[in-house]
Amino acid sequence: MSEIRVENLCHTYSMDTPFEKTAIENINVVIPHGQFVGLIGHTGSGKSTFIQHLNALLEPSSGKVFVDGKDINESKQSRRDVKWQVSLVFQYPEYQLFEETVYADIAFGPKNMGLSEKEVDERVREAAEFTGVSEDLLQKSPLELSGGQKRRIAIAGVMAMRPGVLILDEPTAGLDPAGCRQIMDNIKRYREISGATVIVVSHNMDDAAEFAQRILVFDHGSIKMDGTPEEVFSNPEELIKIGLSVPRPTAIAMALRERGLNIPGSIYTHEQLKAAVLELKGAGKC
Repeated sequence: MSEIRVENLCHTYSMDTPFEKTAIENINVVIPHGQFVGLIGHTGSGKSTFIQHLNALLEPSSGKVFVDGKDINESKQSRRDVKWQVSLVFQYPEYQLFEETVYADIAFGPKNMGLSEKEVDERVREAAEFTGVSEDLLQKSPLELSGGQKRRIAIAGVMAMRPGVLILDEPTAGLDPAGCRQIMDNIKRYREISGATVIVVSHNMDDAAEFAQRILVFDHGSIKMDGTPEEVFSNPEELIKIGLSVPRPTAIAMALRERGLNIPGSIYTHEQLKAAVLELKGAGKC
């Protein structure tokens, strides 16, 4: 079990200097074990600063972060320990691949956990299967592979440590639509099978709408909105006001409503939009 509880979290960079900047302020949130959370917000809204506090990469200027009821910044040991429990995949993680083979790269984390060779092998193959890395790729050099394959290998290396909380910062950045879909499907499947908490930072509103159970909207260092995709995307005007886009089905539904069609206000997936249009068509209204 890996519940995250954040209390009055604040972080100021370059404190007490002319360059002082408050990145996040008075964040209070509880993320239950096993939840799939999407974090959205414009660049500079505080998302990346926030997630780096969840595994003690950054230390709060004030406030506390608890994982399973333990203050992760209580001591140097607690700050080290939480990194096995809460794992963070940075944006463009493929640039962090460095081993001679794919197998060795995925095995790096489990080996450093002091696991037996048998357990390491089991975790490597499990993580490779989760991320769609085929057996024939395991002995290849990561440098020989495509960008999408490298991305999956880097994510597999973190999954192989079986963290209770998996945090991914823009995991589909720079990938084509097919690659994006595959990565998100793999992440969803990993959560469903492992039961882990998954937190995904994304600028892709379609991904957030489709995969997340809960969405946190960051704006100017605070959480502006917190709710289900239906709750968040039923208020598209508020999202647009703070400089965010909305899922494509939501944008299309808004355009149709502006043309006088009776489209529900809670549309955020392609399936919902299709159903609404078919209903209007069946009623002879479009």
